Amino acid sequence: MTLELREVVSVDIPVPLSKVWAYLRDPALVRRWYGWDHDSLDAQVRAFVDTAVEKQDVVGDASIHTLSWPHHDRLTLRSAAHEPHRTRLTVTRRSHEGMATFDGVRDEADEAWIANAHQLQFALTVHPDQERRTLTMFGLPSGDRSDRLLDRAGLVGIRGVPIGGHVQARRPDGTLLGGTLVYETPLQLGLRLHGISEMFLVLEETPAAHTPPHGTVDAILSTYGLDDETFEQIRERWSRWWAMAVPRGSSRVSSA
Repeated sequence: MTLELREVVSVDIPVPLSKVWAYLRDPALVRRWYGWDHDSLDAQVRAFVDTAVEKQDVVGDASIHTLSWPHHDRLTLRSAAHEPHRTRLTVTRRSHEGMATFDGVRDEADEAWIANAHQLQFALTVHPDQERRTLTMFGLPSGDRSDRLLDRAGLVGIRGVPIGGHVQARRPDGTLLGGTLVYETPLQLGLRLHGISEMFLVLEETPAAHTPPHGTVDAILSTYGLDDETFEQIRERWSRWWAMAVPRGSSRVSSA
């Protein structure tokens, strides 16, 4: 019986296939885009690399490299001969039909793939060959419709911005934040932030059905090429931004 697969995410990366492939197979390079900084990241990266089965083909004028995992997740790179400096990355996963772990609203693995694919695209396109450090906030209360967290954080109307459109936020402390909306899904947003160094912000929403009463927001900020002093300044601003946006008395889980 043929396993039914569905597309989870697909992105164009203006980089040769061989370079993208290296960022999928070398643990030191995987670390520049996969997940976020935490104590178990190295083990997760090693599992990502070691449990994947490689396959390489040439179909017509296209080179195709594939990674597949025992749970049927599949990542495919495709590069046409007439566009050697552009690679199409696609992730497919098994159908949700019959999966007892899927509630019809949110698939945690889908969300991780979406974020990771865009973080890889950003790392290769904007900061090739630079190491990454991340800042994160998890479990921030979304707030109800009349008092949304993202509105309080200055991101009013962000869901109405077209892909590629400019975003300008005024944080609660009055400072401005400028960026470009890179992608949007029902549960995620990806922003390319402009400033002293280009950074990438992923905002992931968990619906109220999973985390009552109103749901939560997770935020991952990827930074590259910053010296320690500048990174600490950004860390302080990052912490203050979310602390001022979350109502007093609300609990949150954070890591940096």
